[in-house]
Amino acid sequence: MKEKTDYTDLSPDMVLQALDARGFETSGRMLALNSYENRVYRVELEDARPLVAKFYRPGRWSNAAILEEHAFAREIAVAEIPVVPPMIIEGETLLQYEGYRYALYPLQGGRWPELNQQEDLIWCGRFIARIHQVGRQGQFTQRNDISIARMGAEASQYLLQHNFIPAYLQQSYESLTGDLLRQIEYCFSAAGDFKTQRIYGDCHRGNILWTDDGPHFVDLDDCCSGPAVQDLWMLLAGDRNEMSGQLCDLLEGYNEFADFDLRELHLIEALRSLRMMYYASWLARRWDDAAFPQAFPWFNTTRYWEDHVLELREQLARMQEPVLVV
Repeated sequence: MKEKTDYTDLSPDMVLQALDARGFETSGRMLALNSYENRVYRVELEDARPLVAKFYRPGRWSNAAILEEHAFAREIAVAEIPVVPPMIIEGETLLQYEGYRYALYPLQGGRWPELNQQEDLIWCGRFIARIHQVGRQGQFTQRNDISIARMGAEASQYLLQHNFIPAYLQQSYESLTGDLLRQIEYCFSAAGDFKTQRIYGDCHRGNILWTDDGPHFVDLDDCCSGPAVQDLWMLLAGDRNEMSGQLCDLLEGYNEFADFDLRELHLIEALRSLRMMYYASWLARRWDDAAFPQAFPWFNTTRYWEDHVLELREQLARMQEPVLVV
């Protein structure tokens, strides 16, 4: 069956039918979970624990790219690292129903980590290092790379070419992003010949769930090839002193299992800048999906773009500061 081009036909009944067709006896009760790029549901079963059904956004990834994500997750799980991999159903992890591609996961709850707690950060550092150990044992051929061109230059050009930037801000935005890209290039150069490898890619606190047994990692949808520090910097918050302390705790745990290349500290604010630029373009590219204006009503307003330009100016200044001290 030809793949669907959008989510228009993905009704609650279709979600339940997809699981029923695979032999699961659904109760009819389900809950949409907090996800916008994909559609993710908690589906209750009659005589078993609930499952999480993740329906992939049509057209975003090739089957090969999704299968690389699944294989990486399962490699990590086999190494006894607490990640939630897709279930294998009749020998497959990537399932299809009525033109939609989806995967099933066991439901594993938890709370967000307390990143102001030293022990939580050390614990996270240990597991991230172990994920990176697995990552170095292979390579992606279908997933994205951390790229200045894709996340910076192409992202900013998309906003300009599709008239998302208000007319009175276009000139300053174009000049500012040019300066940002040059400074990002400088930061990458300052980091030297750093290594890239398979990484989690989107390791923020919302993707780490904590139980009494410790953390487990969910949602490898953005796994990619990049520097190790990409999986550390998103766990830093606050002023420079606070982030330095948090980074020391993360690296204390990380260095128990892997050596961290301190040259990559030059990349932290450059990677933050790229994420900010890419995030704005991601929202813009998804703006014709009805779920996005509802979930992000503040986007594409005059206030949003004024604040975005201000935040990018602040990032330009941060990239010119000395790297964090550890």
